[in-house]
Amino acid sequence: MPCRELTYTARKDWAEIANWLEQRKDPDTKVDGIVRDILADVKKRGDEAIAEYTRKFDCKDFVAGMIRVPVEAIHAALKEIPSTDTAILKEAIERIRTFHDNQKEKSWWTTAEDGTILGQMVRPIDRVGLYVPGGQGGETPLISSLIMNAVPAQVAGVPSMAVTSPPRSDGTLNPYILATAALLELDEVYLAGSAWAIAALAYGTKTIAPCDMLAGPGNIFVATAKSQLIGHVGIDMVAGPSEIVILADKSANPTWLAADMLSQAEHDPLAASLLVTPDNKLAAAVKEELATQCAALPRGEIAAKSLEDWGAVITVPDLATGTELINLLAAEHLELAVDDPWALLGNIRHAGAIFMGHNSPEPVGDYFAGPNHVLPTLRTVRFSSALSVQNFCKKSSVIATSPGYVAEHGDKIARLARLEGLEAHARSIEYRNK
Repeated sequence: MPCRELTYTARKDWAEIANWLEQRKDPDTKVDGIVRDILADVKKRGDEAIAEYTRKFDCKDFVAGMIRVPVEAIHAALKEIPSTDTAILKEAIERIRTFHDNQKEKSWWTTAEDGTILGQMVRPIDRVGLYVPGGQGGETPLISSLIMNAVPAQVAGVPSMAVTSPPRSDGTLNPYILATAALLELDEVYLAGSAWAIAALAYGTKTIAPCDMLAGPGNIFVATAKSQLIGHVGIDMVAGPSEIVILADKSANPTWLAADMLSQAEHDPLAASLLVTPDNKLAAAVKEELATQCAALPRGEIAAKSLEDWGAVITVPDLATGTELINLLAAEHLELAVDDPWALLGNIRHAGAIFMGHNSPEPVGDYFAGPNHVLPTLRTVRFSSALSVQNFCKKSSVIATSPGYVAEHGDKIARLARLEGLEAHARSIEYRNK
């Protein structure tokens, strides 16, 4: 398996690794203009533009009247999937909801002796649009994306949500997406994909009411559309290709490590899978396992390309040096496949999600454990966090100062205003003290 072999001994070695990984960020500037035109077209023509793009790329017989999925069809989809799968989906939703329930924030207030009240009021966003990629022709539905985006919004108390996903070639949506929407009690599902779906959610059309915030993963057209709409609507994040970094010692199982690296490599040719270890024997064994396992994967060609371009086994002198590198890599997913992961946890500063020990592989977080799998990529975990309930809330400061407060502090406030050359600000205070 062609996979880079690198060495990191100290900070001086970081530049070479950083320069290599930086190339994953190269933007496809050709997409910017295409997306800008799509956004403008949907803003102008609404449903007709959506129908036209959908006929061109997804379903040749699509018409505007097909955009909204009937509520009855959403609920009927529960009968189209096995009851065992329904039970799994219900349990996953429950676990994810339980985790996010702990993220709720409360409004708070402080009072002073002079009667002044200061505080912060937490309110959910009014309406959110959720984008769900259709997968390969609609046959690999990204149901986990729907769950991970809808649940924190619901926990936040968002009262109105719209889901969009591209239709299959026959004009239908995969029943698993519809069944998941039914289990989440979502009744607004629309057939629209790519940048035109994002435009519809942001600007609104005759069929789709506009949203205040957009969330959900997608291809470069979706990501570019979201980034171009920043300021008009809120977005969750502009995520890049997936990535995993594993810090492993001699106690790790090379078969498991290779499987975990491939779990990201199969996503996308741009996905990055890195192993960091002080054990040369383990490094060699993992490379052998990568070759064996990759050859047996249905998406082996994608995984092989990912490993060839963005996979690496990086040897370090010890776990302390490995931890230093981990913080520089600042990965979306981090596995601590070591004998005592808790001893290292306090030294980890930058990681989107941290998987502890040999029995916490990354897919448990993707689907079932509870934490959100929507995570910052491309080293942005240095300043950002996983999708959470907070993303779907906004906070208003509340200021109720008393006459005594203005009398006591008015001169100071006016002085600060005049230092900035804002005379009207100063007089606004002083009129009250006359």
